[in-house]
Amino acid sequence: MTPTATDGASRLRSVPCVGVGSFTRAGQVVHGRRRLGELVARRPEGITGHQWSSATREEFDHVVCAVDSGLPRLAVSIAPTAPTGSPRLRAERMRDAVCAAIGLPVLRIESPTLRAVDHGRPIVAYVLDAHDYAAAVPVVGPDAEVLDPPVGFRDIVGRLPDGRRGHVNDLGALARADAVAAYVSRRLADPIVRGLHVRWGDGAAEGWSWIEVRPGRCLVERVIVREHRFRCGVDAARFAEDLAALAVGERLRALETDEPALVDRSALRRQIRALRERRDELADDFAFDHLCAD
Repeated sequence: MTPTATDGASRLRSVPCVGVGSFTRAGQVVHGRRRLGELVARRPEGITGHQWSSATREEFDHVVCAVDSGLPRLAVSIAPTAPTGSPRLRAERMRDAVCAAIGLPVLRIESPTLRAVDHGRPIVAYVLDAHDYAAAVPVVGPDAEVLDPPVGFRDIVGRLPDGRRGHVNDLGALARADAVAAYVSRRLADPIVRGLHVRWGDGAAEGWSWIEVRPGRCLVERVIVREHRFRCGVDAARFAEDLAALAVGERLRALETDEPALVDRSALRRQIRALRERRDELADDFAFDHLCAD
């Protein structure tokens, strides 16, 4: 999580350890909303004056800084996907161009439901814990003969909040437990939170999650994760699917007061098939053909 662009670190500005909502995690300080102009001391080469003026006004939802120096080590954005051709998208691209020029790592999470104010702190804490864990786990080559391969952060098994044993670092665990409870109380047509995930050739990871709320009608969430000069410590595509399950859980909690927009199961299947048809654009093969069957 150290800036790697030439002279990048010298262009970063130390962030004072002040402000409501700042906290320490994995030996680093996490701050709330900060403008890019508060993080970068001077315009890097290759960035035009117009790009600089626009980008420095843009905000990140969280900024992770070194405890000793206060220098930014990771910037996090959690927001809905900007529409194609929109001013919002152009501003984000200018912001990303400045971050790329100085080598500042950026994690972007795009979701119509998850919000930084409600979900940002636990998500950032999760990512830092996962990143810290991955850095401490020895790397095992594919040809190595290992009797007990290291367990990934997402695959650690323990006691869940509801008393069951399961994957303690599954961000969708509570949503899955809530879905079972809602099904038992006859508020859902099916108790299983389902999902899929893919990684696109451009590096973006996408996760889907859904549950059948009414017979043949599903609540669907999609999340995109973009890692720029940073690795979460868990597989980004699987992380995106877990975040989508987390979003499903948020919407399930509002079922009694707000009837959500639902998607016909047949329409969802067509959307999954359309995703499969784009397999040439994927970094890995599409692994969810079983979801396309009638």
